Amino acid sequence: MTDAPRRPLDDLLLYRLSRLLSVAGSMVIRLCEGRFGITRREWRLIAVLASRGELSSSQLAEHAQLDRARTSKAVGSLVAKQLVSRVARAGDRRQVALGLTEAGRALYDALFPLVTQINTALLGALDADDAARFDDSLHRLQARAERLVEEAVLPKADRGRRAAARGAGNPRSTPSP
Repeated sequence: MTDAPRRPLDDLLLYRLSRLLSVAGSMVIRLCEGRFGITRREWRLIAVLASRGELSSSQLAEHAQLDRARTSKAVGSLVAKQLVSRVARAGDRRQVALGLTEAGRALYDALFPLVTQINTALLGALDADDAARFDDSLHRLQARAERLVEEAVLPKADRGRRAAARGAGNPRSTPSP
């Protein structure tokens, strides 16, 4: 019995996209961290706030496609750096609006053109027709991915938290039958 030939990772779309992001995205990361003193996650939140205006923390997490805990941590850092402001909404002090400060807007205005240049240089590998088809393909892939996520019946990621809690004797974390 012979084993079927194994297909390399390079045949997998998600792997190839991840590699592209790793290589090309490293330039953005270097700009963010080296020149502007922010992380790429902080840059994502700044960019979302710049394009969408004031948002709640939940809305920001949703638009940035980050979990709430990571968003909260990054927002705390951005507030400490005086790039983002937290303002209680009138009528409900539990609701907080997040927005860019003047310094946050200035950072965005300085960094966005540099990120745009990187994107433009990368897309320079494609002629205008290929770029249009690629853009259309990305829209269709994004829509398909969102449908697949909605339809998927998959277990939640454990990341060791439940096992660690069970080991500590936490009865709430024991799986139900």
